[in-house]
Amino acid sequence: MPKLPPPDPRLALLRGSVPPKRHNARTIAALTTNPGCVRRAVLDTAGIDKDALARHLEFPAPFGQSSFAITRGNAFEAQLKADGCAELLTLLRETLELDLTEVAYADLESVGDNTSEDVRNTYSEQQLAHGGENTLFDHPLLRLIVAGQSVYLEPDLVAFQHQGRFHVVEIKSFAVIDGQADPSKVAAAAIQSAVYVHALRQLLGRPEAVADEVVLVCPKDFSNRPVATKVDVRKQLLVLDHQLKRMDDVDTLLSALPAGLSLGLAPGPDGTPTRPVGELTAALGEMSARYSPDCLSHCELGFFCRDEATGCTDALGTAVREQLGGVDTVAEALQLAQGTWAGDEYQAEVAAVLRTTARVFSETA
Repeated sequence: MPKLPPPDPRLALLRGSVPPKRHNARTIAALTTNPGCVRRAVLDTAGIDKDALARHLEFPAPFGQSSFAITRGNAFEAQLKADGCAELLTLLRETLELDLTEVAYADLESVGDNTSEDVRNTYSEQQLAHGGENTLFDHPLLRLIVAGQSVYLEPDLVAFQHQGRFHVVEIKSFAVIDGQADPSKVAAAAIQSAVYVHALRQLLGRPEAVADEVVLVCPKDFSNRPVATKVDVRKQLLVLDHQLKRMDDVDTLLSALPAGLSLGLAPGPDGTPTRPVGELTAALGEMSARYSPDCLSHCELGFFCRDEATGCTDALGTAVREQLGGVDTVAEALQLAQGTWAGDEYQAEVAAVLRTTARVFSETA
């Protein structure tokens, strides 16, 4: 395991000298949903607990899976892996069009009775890099460096190897009904799978050894009968790689911030935050945010940023923001549409479109 360089002391100051919050596969996947947001990049690079920030600011985010979904997911995974992954192997043979006569299975969930992360990670690396004829690697513990921190990824997946090439298999409990699944859930699964592909490629040191397509396994219709689909994650890998490199460039992220800036909550003797909300809000305001409605599903600070973006075109969604490029507020857009404000030279094209749209609506009203 390579020795990591010492963390930048400015990151500890930003956190308020508390330990950094550890990333996991879901939080890393969430980094790709809004790569243009400087605020999120800074907070995640510093390892700041965004959920604690949101609760102190009185904008908590209702994240987390229901206990029913977790129980269903565990039962579905156990079914697929029963009898040496017999049911899963049948799906993989069909989906990847492979003729497998014999299969070797390696369970990496523990090393004997030792379940420590360091030991499991070392064992997983040895098995994946020099696994010989093993075909299925169940619950490998992968390691990824994110903003100078070691992140251990414990996926609900099987790394499937055939002729030296790996395929990441992601098992999800949301249903595929009449051949269709919830697009948002498929997208989330693709991003999370891309994190595993990236980590596995880093481990092996050979990107070509891990397929760009992952195998997504879900229940079919309203039963527990599984169905498998190949999902191309090349786009997600490009965005993920860009965001991870951006977070590694700590100096660039922090150089634009005021010296001494801190987002610490100043907990009292009982652990309750004592930082004035107005002071914390002003500190967050030093980092430019790029809010969009999708943030509510991916970022703990989404509700705070939505309130902050009230009256801004960003709050109307990505499509509106792109169409109204250069027009920051709804008030400005209305003034341009009504002709009460000419706008700047670079807003001329948008202003013309808004005036035309306003005229069409008035004529048809």
